[in-house]
Amino acid sequence: HTSADTEMPERLKIIYQRVSDLIEQYHPDEVAVEQIYFSKNSKTALSISQARGVIMLSASLAGKKVFDYTPLEVKQAVVGYGRAEKQQVQYMLKDLLHLAEIPSPDDAADALAVALCHYYSRKLKAYE
Repeated sequence: HTSADTEMPERLKIIYQRVSDLIEQYHPDEVAVEQIYFSKNSKTALSISQARGVIMLSASLAGKKVFDYTPLEVKQAVVGYGRAEKQQVQYMLKDLLHLAEIPSPDDAADALAVALCHYYSRKLKAYE
């Protein structure tokens, strides 16, 4: 998270630097992100779109292939039902990943769900 009182260009710079640092530290082969669905708050959706763009740019500049999943695809992969509620996804993450507790905060659970979706997607493609 970045501070809400920080100007947007600075927030995007922080996101870029943090993502670049994570890529350098952990050397992922690929990067997966979730597409956003436009909610009632268009200002929030625009901010999230900008952050996604910076994340994708950072990954691309690091030579990482970026995979994009819809919320429906993520829920389908984790729960088996594309219209599952957030709580159902969190419970399944706890169960599938043998976690002691439901992942927290919600953003962490969302990130784990996208990662698991990508894992399952790549595993299926390997069998095709």
